[in-house]
Amino acid sequence: MCLPDTPVYAGAALSARLPDDAEDRISALPFSLLRNIVSRLPAKDAARTTALSRRWRPVWRCTPLAFADAHLLPGVLGGHRRPAPADTPTLADTFSRAIAAHPGPFRAVHLVCGYYADAARQRQLARWVQTFVAKGVQELILVNRPMPLHVPLPAALLGVATLTRLYLGLWKFPDTSALRQCQSDAGVVFPHLRELVLCWVMVESRDMDFLLAGSPVLETFGIMGIREKAMRLRHAGQHLRCTQILMSTVDSVTVVDALSLERLILWEAMPCNSSCIRVKIGKVPKLQVLGYLSPGSHMLEIRNTVINAGIKATPSTMVPGIRILGLNMRFGDRNDSKMLPTFLRCFPNVERLHIVSKKNDEIAGKINLKFWQEAGPIESIRSSIKMMTFREFRMERSEVAFLKFFFQSAHVLKNAVIVGSNGSFTSIPEVIDKVKTLIPQDGPSNSCHVLVYESSDPAGGPVLSLQKGFDFSVSDPLNYQ
Repeated sequence: MCLPDTPVYAGAALSARLPDDAEDRISALPFSLLRNIVSRLPAKDAARTTALSRRWRPVWRCTPLAFADAHLLPGVLGGHRRPAPADTPTLADTFSRAIAAHPGPFRAVHLVCGYYADAARQRQLARWVQTFVAKGVQELILVNRPMPLHVPLPAALLGVATLTRLYLGLWKFPDTSALRQCQSDAGVVFPHLRELVLCWVMVESRDMDFLLAGSPVLETFGIMGIREKAMRLRHAGQHLRCTQILMSTVDSVTVVDALSLERLILWEAMPCNSSCIRVKIGKVPKLQVLGYLSPGSHMLEIRNTVINAGIKATPSTMVPGIRILGLNMRFGDRNDSKMLPTFLRCFPNVERLHIVSKKNDEIAGKINLKFWQEAGPIESIRSSIKMMTFREFRMERSEVAFLKFFFQSAHVLKNAVIVGSNGSFTSIPEVIDKVKTLIPQDGPSNSCHVLVYESSDPAGGPVLSLQKGFDFSVSDPLNYQ
């Protein structure tokens, strides 16, 4: 869900044995191609190439290597063995020897199997980080398994200026006060960093602000499991394209003057001290993907206007660039349902709408078809939404009423996906029969293609992937079919 794949594949067999009459054509390849081959091998296999022939011996020493500690664990095939903390001492020694033996650079280092809670391990990690500075590491994935969260990261990490990709998991972020005192407000920490992810990292607001401000070319940013009172992305660089906040505790998320931001994804975010999270959207001319807004836990503010139920849509309360919208809805809650038409009117040009129906144990009023009809026409449903997904459908009356209203109103709808909640009904045919009754035979959406299936997630809701959100070759990161 969070960590990227290892930079090299460990499942291939490496052999120097040739048939007696075979010609070694690979060794005759240009030196640059040999370097390319070695750079794609796990570090231990890359070192073994020096034994192939005299031609290969200098290749390893001048090739930027990729190192993943998971590949050194006994029994690993393709990196699929689960990390075992008991193996860590041998693993740490092996890694120390590897980085000492190779003159560098290391293009990628993935350390996800280590345990650094004791002082000796922390000193060893600090020495490694100093080596990363010297060897020009570009990609670093550093995870403390299996916890605790209070283990401090070496402050020297902030000196690895060559980083382009950084993932940190289960750490306490270093205090940046010393750096802030000796640098100006425009001080650069990571001049080349383009992708940053913090997972279950203890970090102070001032340190987070300093980190973002010091990464001027940052393009993708994700946090998971972080408690942060105010997540400010004001003036967050001219290059930031995607921000994802998953399963974190925040009170406010502000995106103002994020001129390149295209995707803002929030999932299972909870407020710290208040009853709701304030989501403020200001000048975001390129923002196209927004999800998942929750009427019950998000207070939406567009520019300087708080969006309340029934507010009249005006140019100052709209974000016309949004094409893909995700919503978390409690259809049985009257207050949530009142906010839905208002939210949709704020994004008049939505083409793909993704709804996750959240279970609500307290029914706060009767939500029927008349309720939605009295809300008035919603222009985005009538004239722009071409694709809709409705996940965790339980065939509750309030859900049925909304879907019936939607199908009656959707003039340009081409595709709809209804995902039944796991265990909430007897059979898929039962859901299909119910959905058929909601689509009017002579209505505008009677020709749309409707797909119905059961959710594979017992807990409910889509399983979001940071990597999918960061992948701009995926046109719709909220579509989890």
